Amino acid sequence: MAKILIVGCGAIGTELAHVLSAKGHQVTGLKRNPPTAYDGGIVYFKADIASAKDLDDLAADFDQLFFIVSPKGRTEADYQAVYETGLNNLLAKYPQKPWIFVSSTSVYGQSQGEWVDENSIAEPDNANSRLIRQAEQRLTAINPENIIVRFSGIYGPGREYLLRQAQQGPSIQQNPPYFTNRIHQQDCVGVLAFLLEQRLAGVALEQCYLASDDDPAPLWDVMSWLTSQLKCQAPTVKTVDQDAGMNKRCSNRRLKALGYQFNYAGYKDGYHELISG
Repeated sequence: MAKILIVGCGAIGTELAHVLSAKGHQVTGLKRNPPTAYDGGIVYFKADIASAKDLDDLAADFDQLFFIVSPKGRTEADYQAVYETGLNNLLAKYPQKPWIFVSSTSVYGQSQGEWVDENSIAEPDNANSRLIRQAEQRLTAINPENIIVRFSGIYGPGREYLLRQAQQGPSIQQNPPYFTNRIHQQDCVGVLAFLLEQRLAGVALEQCYLASDDDPAPLWDVMSWLTSQLKCQAPTVKTVDQDAGMNKRCSNRRLKALGYQFNYAGYKDGYHELISG
């Protein structure tokens, strides 16, 4: 049994806490506004990580730590509060503890539909993604055994943006193809729990894992399939420039070679369940 801190208990962090608690781990969830009612044995600690003082009374003896925090908004200041100030406060308190840090495939700036993996250049061209990338670098510099997990676009219950877009008669780029990459939120939880299990079992792990399903697909194909399933108006063709920002295909080869098996291998699996459910 490990004593675990999950920093950031939104949908993914909370579900991960439940999964790990069910496996016998002692889990504390750090959250700005934790629930007041009993939540399956999870101990919550109320704090804003941007405030070092908020962390004063947080226990120091955790065995494993997760960073799964979302900014309050989309501004650069919001991202700085989490990925710069907040992370620095945590690293000052836990400089040598083992972290699993949730990042994003937005750290890749590729725009020509290239395949990317953990060895690809990660040089984002927008300020918020640069802050995430700098946080990755800071975390691995302080402890090379810390693990970075780069999630692609997360979908699932409560994350149904593409379904809403499909119902609005969207205009979508067809040529050149604009690739989209996604991961079901259940697999987000599954990947994090899997990596922790591997670490606790003494398996030698890489410093970075790209977590995305098996099917990076053109947005045109995804929307055409969704509108067909929803029985609504098919998308119309949108003419765009050849260079579309952040257009890449994400490879999950390293994660699958480690042994992870996706619950939702492609968008049809996950969205079929959302539509029929």
